[in-house]
Amino acid sequence: MKILSTRHGQTEYNRKDIILGTTDIELNDTGLAQAHELAERVAAIDGIELIIASPMKRALRTAEIVAERTGIKLITDERLREWDYGGYEGRSRYTEGFAENKTQFGVKMGMTGESLIQLAHRVYSAIDDYINEYSGMTVLLVSHGGVCRVIETYFHDMTTEEFSGWFMGNCQLIEYDTDR
Repeated sequence: MKILSTRHGQTEYNRKDIILGTTDIELNDTGLAQAHELAERVAAIDGIELIIASPMKRALRTAEIVAERTGIKLITDERLREWDYGGYEGRSRYTEGFAENKTQFGVKMGMTGESLIQLAHRVYSAIDDYINEYSGMTVLLVSHGGVCRVIETYFHDMTTEEFSGWFMGNCQLIEYDTDR
């Protein structure tokens, strides 16, 4: 099975370096353009049979644009929702303690959000299910930066430093082969 993973197109929060987790906002004009560019890239890839997207507006709209261009079936999965950043939500990405909190795996983000362990459990269980349900298929996952970071750890070991510094660009596309 092949899994392609992408992050939604840009939002105003992304553009302004504001922490965006559970706030459900739309793509901005740049994000819409990025989603259309992604749709063209996906259309050029043979064999993608299913798109699974986060139901959050920014990821779902990105996935819809791809599905509209390609005709690939689209479903949503709550487990691909972005990380709940708790008290950090809506604050500057450079807020004191935010980067450090991402490396404290058993500590809830911003005291009221999800811990990395909770996020990883949610995302890993989704990937396990996809591998079992869609064996032999090629599937595109459309989600969020925090979720993409965890997807990367599912397939590649990372040190704490690598994890905290790993970044997925808007509409970047990464391919994983579950048979390796």
